[in-house]
Amino acid sequence: MNGLQIVWFKRDLRPADHLPLLEASRHGALLPLYVVEPDYWQQPDSSARQWLFCRESLLELRSALARLGQPLVVRVGVVEQVLERARRQFGIGGLWSHQETGNGWTYARDLRVAAWARQHAIRWHEIPQFGVSRRLAQRQGWARRWEERMAEPIAPAPLRLEPLAGLDPGAIPSAEELALVPDPCPGRQLGGRPQGLALLESFLDRRSRAYQSGLSSPNTAFASCSRLSPHLSWGTLSLREVVQGNRQRRQLLTAVSWRRALQRFDERLHWHCHFIQKLESQPSLEFQELHPLTAGLREREGPGSDERLAAWAAGRTGLPFVDACMRALIATGWLNFRMRAMLVSVASYQLWLPWRDSGLHLARLFVDYEPGIHWSQCQMQSGTTGINTIRIYNPIKQGVDHDPDGLFIRRWLPELAAVPAVFLHQPWMMDGATQERLGWALGADYPQPIVDWASAAATARERLWALRHQQGFAATAAAIQQRHGSRRSGLRASSRPSGSRSTGGMYSGIDQLGLDLG
Repeated sequence: MNGLQIVWFKRDLRPADHLPLLEASRHGALLPLYVVEPDYWQQPDSSARQWLFCRESLLELRSALARLGQPLVVRVGVVEQVLERARRQFGIGGLWSHQETGNGWTYARDLRVAAWARQHAIRWHEIPQFGVSRRLAQRQGWARRWEERMAEPIAPAPLRLEPLAGLDPGAIPSAEELALVPDPCPGRQLGGRPQGLALLESFLDRRSRAYQSGLSSPNTAFASCSRLSPHLSWGTLSLREVVQGNRQRRQLLTAVSWRRALQRFDERLHWHCHFIQKLESQPSLEFQELHPLTAGLREREGPGSDERLAAWAAGRTGLPFVDACMRALIATGWLNFRMRAMLVSVASYQLWLPWRDSGLHLARLFVDYEPGIHWSQCQMQSGTTGINTIRIYNPIKQGVDHDPDGLFIRRWLPELAAVPAVFLHQPWMMDGATQERLGWALGADYPQPIVDWASAAATARERLWALRHQQGFAATAAAIQQRHGSRRSGLRASSRPSGSRSTGGMYSGIDQLGLDLG
């Protein structure tokens, strides 16, 4: 290869286990490049909290690459225009990057970059980053290929990068310079590979002991979950090194319960790619219902839809446990999987909101937003896949089960401080005399429930099951299952037959079928 090799960093902000960087370094001088794309950061699923995590990771990556000889070069603009300037200035011998399964905007951008590379006879080397397979015809054998990918040796960082004299590394803009909407998130996790490595070490060495018992309750999940999800989403850690580190640690343990906890975590690492594969195979699921007969099911109808969305998004539904979860997410950028699923369920069923509307709000709040996982889960939890059991969360039972003493509610809803524990999960059960004696008033200090959640859930359930019994629904669901369903031996199938009801309660199987990488 003649000319400069360009390594285009995307959501893979690390020097280690980065095959494009290692392979490109074997062909001479290379330019490690990250392009800040203002249009991307104005998309409705992007946010300042995500950019701040990314920016911290870029600053750390620049330092790491500088220690190898050539710092990260950052440019702001349209990728193909940045690449064209590099082609005219240096000549390009090859373009290297990881494959990306991003949102619809990045998919369209990659198509433009591919067209630009073909136009100038530049080979674009796209190397898989996860266990996701591009141009996958069917799922048979997918789990075996995933295992093979995860077992590959971890690629070392290059020993040295040849410095490019006179090249300005470029400024990494602030959120204000990108004109991002102010997004206070005081409890946000910090970006950068050292932060990710420290979390991985603390999880495998200590915190994972309580993983299985602590992942469901928001009182324990913030400590007992790995908290690696933003580092996997932004690529400061590779999935391969997490999988291998987890398995090596498990082999060293003698405590059966601890080994079992790490096995559960290993299964969720598998599900990480299982869900991303759905978006890779069918990019339209970000925008369109997977089962066509569910299309338009929750189009905004009647008065109050916008108000219900706004109340849910602000943590002001009048359902204390739901509101506490939303406010914790707003403040920290993270929430454990069960509570994420509950927020989507309440929005979709009790509030009857379109899954795209609620999904976009959550996408902006999640620092660890991973489009493939996020949109697959939004559809799964809202009942639009056609292949997953309908799970309508009971928000009161969830609170009683996972926050029985109301610690989480009291932390995030200080306006309920005066409410006795017996009424904390259902403050509307207090009579007026009790409220007056406490100097507290429902509707003034805290909102009345914006819907009758029990009757709304019953209505939603009947509407969904009636739809599933329509002619042609089951045949289409079977085709969807064939295309997207799991084939992994030993894991429970991702759905029951589309015409059967779950016997395990409103939320059976969530943690087994979902993803909890927190």
